[in-house]
Amino acid sequence: MAAKPIYRVVFHQQGEIWELYAREIYQSELWGFIEVEEFVFEDGSKLVVDPSADRLRHTFDGVKRSYLPLNAIVRIDEVEREGPARAVKSEGRIAEFPRGPLPPPRGER
Repeated sequence: MAAKPIYRVVFHQQGEIWELYAREIYQSELWGFIEVEEFVFEDGSKLVVDPSADRLRHTFDGVKRSYLPLNAIVRIDEVEREGPARAVKSEGRIAEFPRGPLPPPRGER
């Protein structure tokens, strides 16, 4: 049986670009979201630990599934093996994907 693929997911999160690895990614039933499951992190027992990778590991510790908004995703790649998770300060300007108008609030329909 072939091994499950690994995906690298790069997305915006509060002024940073986060890069994570996961085994399951699919379109969510929640409109405008992608579901990410089965996060994969490098072995944390290495002698040198990247602080951003360690912060992401603790952030997603115990998380079964994450819902990422489509407009936050920069790219998704299928890769041969996982790499280091990282969070870097967003230096450039990346335009948000345009979206349609929002529906009116519930009381105004």
